[in-house]
Amino acid sequence: MSRTQTIRNNKLDLYLIGVGGQGIGMLSEILIRAADYAGYPVRGVDTHGLAQRGGMVVSNLRLGPKTFTPLIREQQADMVIALERNEALRGMITHLKRGGELVYYDTSWQTLAARLGQEEDITADRIVAEADKLDVSVERVFKEDLEDARMQNMVLIGHLADKERIPGTKPEDYRQAINDLMRGSMLEANMMLFDSLVNQG
Repeated sequence: MSRTQTIRNNKLDLYLIGVGGQGIGMLSEILIRAADYAGYPVRGVDTHGLAQRGGMVVSNLRLGPKTFTPLIREQQADMVIALERNEALRGMITHLKRGGELVYYDTSWQTLAARLGQEEDITADRIVAEADKLDVSVERVFKEDLEDARMQNMVLIGHLADKERIPGTKPEDYRQAINDLMRGSMLEANMMLFDSLVNQG
């Protein structure tokens, strides 16, 4: 049975994590709508308790008919999708199941303790080392020439669409979702970035 058939008949749990101000809400909503356009039942819930700029933000997305609650239990997520390194490590350790997948954007919004020199900032090498212990596959995403840091979430979306990381979702499903949620110059800039990413060979 293919992974796409498995999702349609069972479930796929996606745990999204980032920092307030990075656009985790938009990332979550685009993924929800893209999955819906692809024909998947979707349940989702966001955690906004401390979602001020700089605070941790989490979104639980569950795809497939065998989902009865929106929350993902610890160490049960099939994939963690993170918008920065510190939260990538946190999400991987707390919620990703053994043998799962981590996809993260390689940037750092340093914790207060790191800024004060009380602890070291998380590095990409540290993430790989911890992933090896958990038998987790890691995909690092980064765009060198990105002019606007507010579009890091779109780079991650473009990667997910281009690599079909959510089986059965096509670039057109994401384009429809983006078109639903954006207007004007924001839509034009983000769609141009998305298209440049999914059209790469």
